[in-house]
Amino acid sequence: MEVMDNKKKIISFIVAVFLLVVVFFLGAVFGYSQRPAMEKISYIINKEPNVPKENIDFSPFWSAWSTIESNYVSASSTNKQDMVWGAIRGLVGSLGDPYSTFFPPEENKQFKEEMSGNFGGVGMEISVKKGVLTVVSPLKDTPAERAGIKAGDVILKINDKTTDGLSADEAARLIRGEPGTKVKLVILHPNETNTKELEITRDIIKIPVLDTERKPDGIFVIKLYNFSENSSSEFRNALRQFLESGDDKLILDLRNNPGGYLESAVDIASWFLPVGKIVARERFSSGEETLFRSKGYNIFTPTGKLPFAILVNEGSASASEILAGALKEHGVAKLVGKKTFGKGSVQELFPITSDTSLKLTIAKWLTPEGISISDHGLEPDYKVEITEKDIEEKKDPQMDKAIEIVKNWNK
Repeated sequence: MEVMDNKKKIISFIVAVFLLVVVFFLGAVFGYSQRPAMEKISYIINKEPNVPKENIDFSPFWSAWSTIESNYVSASSTNKQDMVWGAIRGLVGSLGDPYSTFFPPEENKQFKEEMSGNFGGVGMEISVKKGVLTVVSPLKDTPAERAGIKAGDVILKINDKTTDGLSADEAARLIRGEPGTKVKLVILHPNETNTKELEITRDIIKIPVLDTERKPDGIFVIKLYNFSENSSSEFRNALRQFLESGDDKLILDLRNNPGGYLESAVDIASWFLPVGKIVARERFSSGEETLFRSKGYNIFTPTGKLPFAILVNEGSASASEILAGALKEHGVAKLVGKKTFGKGSVQELFPITSDTSLKLTIAKWLTPEGISISDHGLEPDYKVEITEKDIEEKKDPQMDKAIEIVKNWNK
């Protein structure tokens, strides 16, 4: 009898252990199935974000990733690393900043090659403005200018590819190519309803720095096309011509000048401003500012006595706006033409991995009085339009107004 009792105890113990194991197993399975979506994706490395701990919920991202993995019809053939690059693109795109761009490996390689060598193009500065790909300005004597492209044109297609959602850098890579090859663009001129399709032959783009012209009544005109590394020295030579000519009135034409080096803008402004005067403010996300000041060449003293007008339009951007804004606010020159483009931001290239990079806006340019160029552009002192009829009749009412202003400077 005692033996039977012992057997029953042993059997009961074994059953109890078995049930305990089953319960533990089922609990483990249930818990495993309910773990966060991020933990379900076991093959991903470096999942933990190396960022400050804030109230940011990453679970929707991992849930979406896990859902794609489990349900997307072509999940097995999807490149998972491309999904990561796409996620970073979306992250940058959420900033709503047309000048911030992520470069995955192939695009990063192309970007660096373009920055270090010659390439074929059509010769125009482009940007994304209010969500659409827009021409900042065509460059002088380039295929774009000869094809009739104008500042403010909207580019709708590039070689039958819609530009909707494209960044300016992505669009530029589609437009560029081997010299002698052709690119098709569908564009829409401002204030027109019908689109135009243009087929433009690419070429090596060589951009002139400036031209000078003497007009009657002692008026000297400097047409500055860009702010390149040679612009400062070329502008100095132009001023020498102005002084030696005996002319006493100056017009600086910055229309369709897309900008360039800040240093060139500061150097050129220094010919008209006393030492230490603010030319531009660089404001960072922290609110801190770096001030760029005149070097004080200031050969036209006292400031503001030189009859001086600056021509601007919707194609005047970046360094053009910095220079024009500084000389306007310091009372040196009057602005004539149309409101400027409004591109006043600073980008820096950050390496993300060994073969990818992020071009990110890190600061904004402000005028000496603290006006954001990106947010507002520059309003001219004298607003003057150029109509299609003016172009057909080869008239330039903006230049005519500038001439009138400098001729009547002290009246």
